[in-house]
Amino acid sequence: MSSTSSGERVRTITAGGRTLRTSVRPGTDTDVPPLLLMNGIGASLEVLQPFVDALDRRRTVVRFDVPGVGGSPPPVVPYNLATFGPVVTGLLDRLGFTRAVDVLGLSWGGGLAQHFAVQHRRRCRRLVLAATGTGALMVPAHPRVLGRMLTPRRHRDPEYARRIAGDIYGGTMRSEPERAARVLHAETRLGPRRGYYYQLAASTGWSSLPFLRLIRQPTLILAGDDDPIVPAVNARLMTRLLPDARLHLYRGGHIALVTEAAELAPVVDGFLDG
Repeated sequence: MSSTSSGERVRTITAGGRTLRTSVRPGTDTDVPPLLLMNGIGASLEVLQPFVDALDRRRTVVRFDVPGVGGSPPPVVPYNLATFGPVVTGLLDRLGFTRAVDVLGLSWGGGLAQHFAVQHRRRCRRLVLAATGTGALMVPAHPRVLGRMLTPRRHRDPEYARRIAGDIYGGTMRSEPERAARVLHAETRLGPRRGYYYQLAASTGWSSLPFLRLIRQPTLILAGDDDPIVPAVNARLMTRLLPDARLHLYRGGHIALVTEAAELAPVVDGFLDG
């Protein structure tokens, strides 16, 4: 186990047959439920650092790299969202978090978070779904945007990330595309390419639409009004279908949780504390 300059504990653990690199930022108040973050496709846990830094220091924050991404070794066999849920539960147990936690899923991680909330409802107290949808059954992105999501190139080529940032991420990335390149590459550990494709395959054909009404936890849906990957109409649909959901529509794009963390972290803190 190692520690960062900010006091976060980084360690590699094995849970459910999967070896995962994890990070825990200890909070200052043990009465505040920990927040478990589930990241977007191809992104290592470092990408979420600006958001973690902007969250209330009272709150313990847990992150992990999925198999084959960041510092986690590639899986021996593929996985899907349903089979990965028990891995996450085992991860929490190994880290010593045996009670219910709050869960935030960003983009691809939002799909995993939805599945986790249904499969392991006693382990999920509150749910935040950021820039995410219902999977295969949703209002899709433009085919050009979807095509650029099929490869991990934007995570590996900063110049390419800068060129396409406005088109795929929207929001402030249209006028400041170099910020996307910095976010995706600064201090980011890259796993093998096949880790990205395993993660992409894990959600292929998956949809939460048939079981949305089974998600009983209070849910905050964060959506950008200029998100080319997940159009905001999907957030409005989810808000209507979930039993206990509220929508926060912000001015911005797909990765505003990271690039505009100072604006959105207080929204998340306020919901979790409520």
